[in-house]
Amino acid sequence: MKKALALVIPTLASAAIMTTTHAETVSFDRDAPGALPAGWRAGVTGRGSPKWSVEADTSAPSRPNVLKQSGSGTFPWCVRSDASLADGYVEVKFKPLTGREDQAGGVVWRWKDGNNYYVARANALEDNVSLYYTQNGSRRTLKYVDAPVPRNIWHTLRVEFSGKKIAVLYDGRAYIEMEDDHIAGTGAVGVWTKADSVTLFDDFSYGALTDIGRPPS
Repeated sequence: MKKALALVIPTLASAAIMTTTHAETVSFDRDAPGALPAGWRAGVTGRGSPKWSVEADTSAPSRPNVLKQSGSGTFPWCVRSDASLADGYVEVKFKPLTGREDQAGGVVWRWKDGNNYYVARANALEDNVSLYYTQNGSRRTLKYVDAPVPRNIWHTLRVEFSGKKIAVLYDGRAYIEMEDDHIAGTGAVGVWTKADSVTLFDDFSYGALTDIGRPPS
C-alpha cells in the first residue's frame, strides 16, 4: 500500500503530506457464509439477477471467507451502505474466475444510488484496466489502459480520488491518472462486476484522505 501511495502523491498533492483517516478494512471473515455481509446492500445497474454472498474459500488472502458474485446482470454492484466519502481511497483484492461474456472485478465510489457512481475495473478477458462514470443508469467510458489480468489469480485494485483528481492503481502500479467532475460530493463505496463475471473479493478497504494540499499548477 505504501508503494501505491508514493506513486500517486505527486499527482494528488504537490507540496503536502497526505494522511489517511477513518480507514477500515473488511475481510468478510466475521460474516456467515451464504448471505450478504452485514451493513452491505446489493443490486444491479440495468437488468439481471446478480448473486452476492459471503463464501468460504481456501485461496482467500485473509482466510477463511470472501465475497463472491456468481449471478449475472448488466452491472452487478455491492456497496457498504453506511460509508460516505467525498475524497479518499478504496481498495480491494479480487480474483476473476469465469465468465463467457466478461471476467471483471471493480470498485465503486461516490455511489449515490444504483444509477449514479464512479467505477474502475480490471478485465481478465480484455486484459485492461478502465475508468467509467455511471450517470442516470448509463455507463460512460473515461479511459482504458492495457494491462495483464490473468484469471484465477488474486489481484489488487485501488482508486484514490480528491475533487476532480482520480488515480487508478492495479497490482501496485498507477495505470490511470486524470481529472473528471461528473460525480461530485459524498457517496458510498463498494465492489462491482459485469455481465456473467464470477469474481471473488477480499480485504476491501477504504478511508478518507486529508491534508492533501494544493493540486499541481
